[in-house]
Amino acid sequence: MIKPIELVIFDCDGVLVDSERIAARVQVALGAELGWPLTEAEVIDRFIGRSSASIREQITGRLGPEVAAHWWDRFEQLHREAVDSGLSPVEGLPQALDAITLPTCVASSGSHEKMRHTLGRTGLYARFEGRIHSATEVSRGKPAPDLFLYAARRMGVDPAACAVVEDSRPGVQAARAAGMRAFGYAGGLTPAEQLEGPGTVVFDDMRQLPALLTTH
Repeated sequence: MIKPIELVIFDCDGVLVDSERIAARVQVALGAELGWPLTEAEVIDRFIGRSSASIREQITGRLGPEVAAHWWDRFEQLHREAVDSGLSPVEGLPQALDAITLPTCVASSGSHEKMRHTLGRTGLYARFEGRIHSATEVSRGKPAPDLFLYAARRMGVDPAACAVVEDSRPGVQAARAAGMRAFGYAGGLTPAEQLEGPGTVVFDDMRQLPALLTTH
């Protein structure tokens, strides 16, 4: 018997705040500047949804530790500047949150500092304050299930009663590995076919989410 949903776990970047487009644009520019030319599709495949440690490991393997450290410093600076100049919630997200009556939390590959910044800039931080979990708190980032299992444990909810809202392939893979229902948001950068899989509902308008949570 499928357990009713008791907790909705939101990813942050690309699900709550429309920051993945900014991140992809900055990563493409840095790759061209520092010696690893990447297309947006390659950035999505390699970086989107993964922890900073995982991304830095890939850059280190390609360009060495000194360039990787410089790349990441530049990324954080340029990303912050772009966020400050114009970051908005994902379209339809505020309306969806207003209509969701279930308990919610955030579990993101980003650091707490980054989430305080992005959620703060978009007026969303207060909606989740005290219920925000970061991949920096677990040993393995997505697509491993550790972060989502950690969030469920901290929230006191059985993983089987959790729903995860994600926009990346590593994210939906992590949700499925955790034994949770996955809701793959395809209104961002990741193509719908990369989100599809068992136990996963794919949708492209955040305003659809409240109804989907009541029927799955």
